[in-house]
Amino acid sequence: MSDLPHFDAIALHRDGRVLHATLNRPETLNAIDLPMQDELGALVAFAAADDQTRVMVLTGAGKAFCAGGNAAAVQAMIDDPALVHAILDCPKPIIAKVNGAAMVLGATIALFCDITVAASHAKIADPHVRFGLPAGDGGAVIWPALIGYNKAKRYLLTGDAVTGAEAAAIGLINSAVPVEELDAAVDALAQRIAAGTPQAVQFTKAAVNIELKAIAERVLDASFAMEALAARSRDHQEAITAFLEKRPPVFTGE
Repeated sequence: MSDLPHFDAIALHRDGRVLHATLNRPETLNAIDLPMQDELGALVAFAAADDQTRVMVLTGAGKAFCAGGNAAAVQAMIDDPALVHAILDCPKPIIAKVNGAAMVLGATIALFCDITVAASHAKIADPHVRFGLPAGDGGAVIWPALIGYNKAKRYLLTGDAVTGAEAAAIGLINSAVPVEELDAAVDALAQRIAAGTPQAVQFTKAAVNIELKAIAERVLDASFAMEALAARSRDHQEAITAFLEKRPPVFTGE
C-alpha cells in the first residue's frame, strides 16, 4: 500500500529519498485552479513532515510546467499568499524541473523553489502588466532577489519572456539543459542532495532563506494589495476583453 497521499491534480512517486511531484493537468498546460492550489499547499506540507522525503522535485506533465493560475486562484493568492510562504518554510529542498512554459503564477512557483533547472527552450515570464495588473503574486519579491532590481524591472514592466537558456545566463535560474537531458540532470542533482546530511542541508536552506523570507514579509502584502486594487480597474477589464477578442488593448489609465 502506498504511503503517498492521493491528489487529483498532482501525480506522486518516490525514487529513494526523492519525492517527485508532477502537476498533472496537461490539457490545460497545468494551469492552477483552486483545487490544484489547495493540493499544492497540502503537497508541500506533506513533504515537510514526511520522514522518507529529503528532497522534492516539482515538474509539469506534457508540454508545460505551469501556464499560470485562473482568476479564482489568483484572487485566492491575493487573499492568502500561504503557498509562497510554505515553499520558503518547507525544510526540505524543492527543485523545480521546468520542462516547458512557466508563466505568471507558474513562474513564481518555479522561481521560489530552492533550485530551478529548466529545459533550454522553456519560456519563463511574469506578464501581469499585459493584463493590467502589477506583479503581485510574488514576482515583485523573487525576480529582484534573483537578478537584481534593474534587470527584474526590465522583465516585470514589459512582461517579456526569457528562454531557459537566457534565464540561466542572467542568473534567474540555476541552469538550463536540452530537454532530452533534463530528467537525468535533475535526478542526479536531487539524489546528490538527498545523500547529504539531512540536518545540515535543512539548516542551510533555513539560514539562506532568512533574508528572503524577511523581504517576502515586507513586499507580499503591499504587492498583493496593489494587484487587488488594479483588478478593479477599467484597464484590467480592457486587457481581458482585448485578449478574448484577440486585439491589442487600449489602456486609458482608469
